Amino acid sequence: MSKVKVFIDGSAGTTGLQVRQRLESRSDVEVMEIPQTQRKDAAVRKEYLNAADAVILCLPDDASREAASFIEPSNNRTVLIDASTAFRVDDSWTYGFPELSSDQREKLQKSKRISNPGCYPTGFISITRPLVDAGILPVGTPITVNAISGYSGGGKGLIEIYESGGAEPWGGYGYGLSHKHIAEMCKYSNIDCAPIFQPQVGSFAQGMVVSVPLHYSWLKKETTGADLHNTLSKHYQGSSFVKVMPLGENGAKDANLLERDAFLRPDTLADTNIMQLFVFHNDSAGQAVICARLDNLGKGASGAAVQNMNIALGLDETVGL
Repeated sequence: MSKVKVFIDGSAGTTGLQVRQRLESRSDVEVMEIPQTQRKDAAVRKEYLNAADAVILCLPDDASREAASFIEPSNNRTVLIDASTAFRVDDSWTYGFPELSSDQREKLQKSKRISNPGCYPTGFISITRPLVDAGILPVGTPITVNAISGYSGGGKGLIEIYESGGAEPWGGYGYGLSHKHIAEMCKYSNIDCAPIFQPQVGSFAQGMVVSVPLHYSWLKKETTGADLHNTLSKHYQGSSFVKVMPLGENGAKDANLLERDAFLRPDTLADTNIMQLFVFHNDSAGQAVICARLDNLGKGASGAAVQNMNIALGLDETVGL
């Protein structure tokens, strides 16, 4: 069996390096690499982009748009997967969250243009989309999403600051309430209402927890925590990578999922493509908090890119992950 040829454009960045780590030991993949002396040659880069079976763009938005324009109009073979925000709400690109809906994986199998989800939106959409589709969370509900990520999500610049010892232990940001992930969250959750998004960075390298608090008064009448849990469990039944954890705080404690029976640790899934969903509820108070735990560089970036590549090329979805 011949190897599939994969070109990582932007392989020196945080996401690109992680993609390469997931691919370089595979016997079914040949990672194409431009010689060091030719890396700034646009003609050579264009040649590699068009010669690959799959290209994973790990670039800033504008550079990704430029790279996408280098694909020849006659090239209907190369699968292009973009890890930036450049094409995430572009209807001509397929959104790369295979677990989004019952037909999303089939769309990815047929697609040559795939927009890789953002890390925060992956958590948010995984929680909200099944609830909206089930009629439990009404369209237009004005919800908030609170999330903390490891500092690797900020790229090499932020990594250097944290690892030099010069960073604050915790930092909230996005106080202009116009974070670039909001449009993606709104579009693919089907909630049709921009959430108030409160992102934060902590003093750990990889991992994240995305939390969505819900009042039962917002939801379908007589909804309980068990209903929320059952809806998510049904949606992700059989998923290789998205797992719904036991219901409630007591369920999480019994399964040893909370540090010291209290703390939901954000870095537990580092270097994996797994995402865990937790439904914490208080039916008497009429409240729930649903949390997604994942690796911001795994299911939130490079792992998702490899998963999407596998699907689009007709390979086993789990290989390398």
